[in-house]
Amino acid sequence: MTTRERTYTRANQQRAAQYAEIWIIAQPAEIAAMVQVASASGRLVYVGPPQLMGGDDTRHRRYLRLRTR
Repeated sequence: MTTRERTYTRANQQRAAQYAEIWIIAQPAEIAAMVQVASASGRLVYVGPPQLMGGDDTRHRRYLRLRTR
């Protein structure tokens, strides 16, 4: 591995360590409360659109990206 490749790999790992990516599965009101708290704390980076779980399940699934620092 060249020096350039090592530097690039290290930089990518450092950027990836700055975020936590999670899927939240809950009722819409519960998800809204979680998103509001994450936003107020300044950790929220991205919220994906709500997706129905399907079938008779009334819960939704959302993707969140949060800052770790």
